[in-house]
Amino acid sequence: MTPLGVFGGTFDPIHYGHLRTAFEMLQALRFAHVHLIPCADPPHRGKTYAPAAERMRMVELAVAGEDGFVADDRELRRTGPSYTIDTLTELRGEFPQRALGLILGMDAFLGLHDWHRWDEILDVAHIVVAHRPGWKAPDIGPLGELIAEHGTHRVEDLHNEVHGRIHIHAVTQLEISSTEIRDLVAAGRDPRFLMPDAVRDEIYTSGCYSPGGEI
Repeated sequence: MTPLGVFGGTFDPIHYGHLRTAFEMLQALRFAHVHLIPCADPPHRGKTYAPAAERMRMVELAVAGEDGFVADDRELRRTGPSYTIDTLTELRGEFPQRALGLILGMDAFLGLHDWHRWDEILDVAHIVVAHRPGWKAPDIGPLGELIAEHGTHRVEDLHNEVHGRIHIHAVTQLEISSTEIRDLVAAGRDPRFLMPDAVRDEIYTSGCYSPGGEI
């Protein structure tokens, strides 16, 4: 069965940097779909700026009409901190025979050892690291050992095995950040062309990043 991609994040807000990474992974790794999953209660990131329901709404608008993307609200339907291992375990229960590929940026991967039950992730999913210029995969320490033991350059391994592999894949670098977007909106500037128009419109309709609302 064709693997599923799993791409989580606060998405506060979602933008073209997120969407381009998800799209390139969808195509290059031949995922059936990529599930974009807003983190309802991020245990490592501190507070979010837009409420979870609003961030979910923006993800839904961003992927509307895109057959390869699924806006997945499962972390909003759970209580307590949104731990990735719980999300993957839930997906594994729904898709017991299908490979799962957890998509992480290199920065997130380098902090993986601080995650809740991080050493169980490969028991339920593959890890797919989005590599960008300026970042280097570790070759020593716990993560270096993990790559040496589980790493693969073969996309076929992500299809032939249900979990347990690490694959590093280069993606296009778009210098866009959610922090920049929030700062632009707060300063009264327009974030057009950094995200789908439907997401931009929702930001101004909801007023989630500025008190003023519409431009």
